[in-house]
Amino acid sequence: MASSNVLERLELRAVEAEKLIESLKLEIPLPSQNGVSTAACGERLPQQKERTGSSEVKVKPPVEDAPVESKPEDRKKKEKKQQVGDESKKGKATSEEPPVDVGRLDLRVGRIVEAKRHPDADSLYLEQVDVGEEKCRTVVSGLVKHVPLEDMQGRMAVLLCNLKPAKMRGVTSEAMVMCASSPDKVEILAPPGGSVPGDLVHVEGYPRAPDLVLNPKKKVFETVAPDLLTDGAGVATYKGVPLAVPGKGVVSAPTLAGVHIK
Repeated sequence: MASSNVLERLELRAVEAEKLIESLKLEIPLPSQNGVSTAACGERLPQQKERTGSSEVKVKPPVEDAPVESKPEDRKKKEKKQQVGDESKKGKATSEEPPVDVGRLDLRVGRIVEAKRHPDADSLYLEQVDVGEEKCRTVVSGLVKHVPLEDMQGRMAVLLCNLKPAKMRGVTSEAMVMCASSPDKVEILAPPGGSVPGDLVHVEGYPRAPDLVLNPKKKVFETVAPDLLTDGAGVATYKGVPLAVPGKGVVSAPTLAGVHIK
């Protein structure tokens, strides 16, 4: 009976020993041919134990750095910086120089309310011109040698209204009377019948988008002027297209055909 109990205990211990051996196999990596752990290079097996003397130290697997969450104020700064950048790009896109053509000129119908000789220049007239605004504009024109003073009074004309104001013999001129001009003769352009002060002059195919004030350095008018001509019938044109007041007719010179407009 006693011997039977001893055998049972021995078998139980043998089973426990086998379990312990299997457990140790799982915890201790098997050596490779080069004496390096079978784990991948530079890696450690999870929960691997290293022996230091008689003590055991658990080696934890490497943990990747968690992403650092940005602070609310940092996110706001980043969003604001991005918004400013987008607006800057948008501003650059919308600030591109428009094409240089007659659409950049503010051409309007005006009526010369009063004209008189310039006190300090024999070749100049001083005019008060109604161009459809609250008050008349002062205009200085070098037309004394070409148009009699009496023909200036109450006359309808076409004026360039977005030239930069400039002083002429001490008087600031705020527009320019457009004329057909040859070496021997100058005629004020005539708007179509039925026109009133403030009517806008258009050229088909060239959308009207005048500068607020023409920049003298960009020489917009100087670039456009060579293509402003009267045709064979005396009609004022830009690159062959008539200058017109929509619904009323075309702008023309009384007698001068095939000449430049200034």
